[in-house]
Amino acid sequence: MAQPGGSTITLGLKQIMVNKYLMCPFEDVYIQKTADAVSRVEYTPGVFDNVFLNLFRNKMVQEVGWDSEKPGYDGLIDVANRLMLARTNSETKEAAVRILRSLFPPLLLELYKILISRIAQGKLAAVMVARVTAISCQWLMGTCTVNDVDLPDGSSLPSGVFVERCKYLEESKCVGICVNTCKLPTQAFFMDHMGVPLLMEPNFNDYSCQFKFGVSPPEEDSTLKEPCLEACPNATRRRTLATNALETKCPKA
Repeated sequence: MAQPGGSTITLGLKQIMVNKYLMCPFEDVYIQKTADAVSRVEYTPGVFDNVFLNLFRNKMVQEVGWDSEKPGYDGLIDVANRLMLARTNSETKEAAVRILRSLFPPLLLELYKILISRIAQGKLAAVMVARVTAISCQWLMGTCTVNDVDLPDGSSLPSGVFVERCKYLEESKCVGICVNTCKLPTQAFFMDHMGVPLLMEPNFNDYSCQFKFGVSPPEEDSTLKEPCLEACPNATRRRTLATNALETKCPKA
């Protein structure tokens, strides 16, 4: 037996459901983006940011032999794209390592590897480079904080750097650029030229990245099998042509 007012309640619930489905489909997206923007700490450019940007860009231009007409960070991303042009992934990685090496006096790298990297089983060196990275690389990656990471020996060390939302990845919109001009060459640079193992774990969903100094990369790295980002300019065409899951993997990763 229906209770008094039952029809009204039923109609009210139906109306709520109808309103839900008639609601603008982008409203939830807007709310989520607004929440993300509120929770995210924006990086405020410092006095020396343009100095670091121009120095890094000039070194990259010297390696590539070409410069973009675009100013600032947009031009840097253009040069990064050109770095990968007509090169294999291995050649791109080697070129990026040369760029990183050119930013430091050769003697400094050699002394650090010989003297500092061997102290306390390398833990001191890992902590030092983590702090320097967090301080000096925010112009490139955005807000960074030092955090603790678990080392292979079971201990914990403040030798991690968490990048809240990597500007380099967000602006390039490319897994290949992230992997071949940043992740792999940076890992190789710190290990080969400073004696500090490094594992970088980029998150292609939220654009964050975890640096783990003192931790070696695994033999099988799942990052190298990542598909193209939805925002990648060439991703739509590749997805259209792909016929199986393997072909959706970023061809530049």
